[in-house]
Order: sequence, then C-alpha cells, then structure tokens
Amino acid sequence: MSAAPAPRSWLVTPRPRPEARLRVLCFAYAGGGSAAFTGWADALPSDVELSAVRLPGRESRILQRPYTDIDELLPDLVQAVSSYCREPFVLFGHSMGALIAYAYARRLRDAGLRGPEHLVVSGRRAPQLTHNRPLVHDLPDEELLDRLREFGGTTAEVLSDPRTMRLVMPGLRADFQLNDTYRYTPEPRLDCPVTAFGGRQDSHVDEDGIAAWADRTTGPFTMRMLDGGHFFLHSSQAELLRAIKVVLHRTTGSTVA
Repeated sequence: MSAAPAPRSWLVTPRPRPEARLRVLCFAYAGGGSAAFTGWADALPSDVELSAVRLPGRESRILQRPYTDIDELLPDLVQAVSSYCREPFVLFGHSMGALIAYAYARRLRDAGLRGPEHLVVSGRRAPQLTHNRPLVHDLPDEELLDRLREFGGTTAEVLSDPRTMRLVMPGLRADFQLNDTYRYTPEPRLDCPVTAFGGRQDSHVDEDGIAAWADRTTGPFTMRMLDGGHFFLHSSQAELLRAIKVVLHRTTGSTVA
C-alpha cells in the first residue's frame, strides 16, 4: 500500500476544540465510519475534543482499498494519526473498532510513542479469546446479508438497496476479514486503565468475554453491561455516553455535566 494519506483524510472532528485538555479517538464497528459517533461530541464535556477515525473503504473514502489485515493497517494508522495523539488522549472502539483501538495502543507502546490515558472497549470479546461466532467474511453475498440482518447494525433500507450494497460490500467484507483472521500474539499487558462495555442481549459477545479484558492491562479495570444487543452503543447511547463522561472525569478531572 502507498504511503498513508494526510491525517485530515483519516480523522473527522465534528467540533474542533484547540484548547481541549483531552482528546477522544474513536474507532467504529465493521462497515462503520465517523457517522457511528454522530452527536457524541455535543454530549461530551467542553474541554474534550472527539475525533473519529475514517478508514479507507467507507464514507468519503468509499473508493479506496480497505484493509483486510490489521498488521497492514497499523503502520499506516500510526503514521496518519499519531501526531494527533501527542496530547493526552483516550481510545474508544466498538466491536472491530475495539480490536483496532487495542492493537493501536500496543503499537504505540512498542514504538516508544505516547500511549492512551485510558482504553475504552465495547462490544467485543477480549482479543486473546477465540471467536465464538461463525466466521462470515467469505460467505456468499446472500448469506452475508442474512448475517448482517441478524447482527442488526445495518438498516433494512440499506440492505434492500442493491446499488448501495455494491458500494459498501467490499468494505464490509474487508472489515470482517480483518476481524475474523486476527490472531492474538502474547505481549506485555498495557499499563493504562481499561474500561469494557458489553450488551446484555448480545448473542455473540458474552459477559465472560467482556470480563476477560481485565487480563490485557496491569492498570485498573472496569466492566459495565448495558441493555441492548450488539449495537447497544446506539440503542443505549445516552447511558453509554454518561458512563464515558465518568471515565473522562476520572482521567483528567473534566466536568461530567
């Protein structure tokens, strides 16, 4: 792959706050982009700046080749956004995004760069655990569409629109491949606090899988289960954001109101 594009093509910052005391860098689920975090910046404290990572293959980058392997993604990701992380920052990721956020934190540590003040993961079993769901990235289109309906993260209107699905399917398959083929390699645990969220009705990410994130840090660990299935970050968004604001308050003393 060619050199990573400039950071502005990777990052979407809905409300720039140059004087922010803390930055929150968000990674979406498979097939998701910055739109997954619509409204989040308005709900966070005024001294916190939120940016969402927009990977190739979605939104304004829909025609760019998506990544299918996390080891291919990480060097470009570090090159593209590490300058944004020179100030204190927190990482948040949901589902596939949780895996990327964790792997990015490891990569920063291994490169001797500043790491996150806090890692917040959501909707994914800890990376050292094997998958407990069928692998989906190489399913025929119709079977993959059935899986997407089952997961519940894609609207029926999108799933029933052939033109839209032709555009988004390559990115979806690439994301699922990246997630399905990830293999954990033992490394020292992170030293930052980790908070992990799960959905009580998530049929693929069980409470034990969320609790296992405790083994990925030598720092404090907190787990919280919220109502909802795999996409509880939307259905229980207000409760999730309240909990994240508490994390931010504990991190830097930012106001929770």
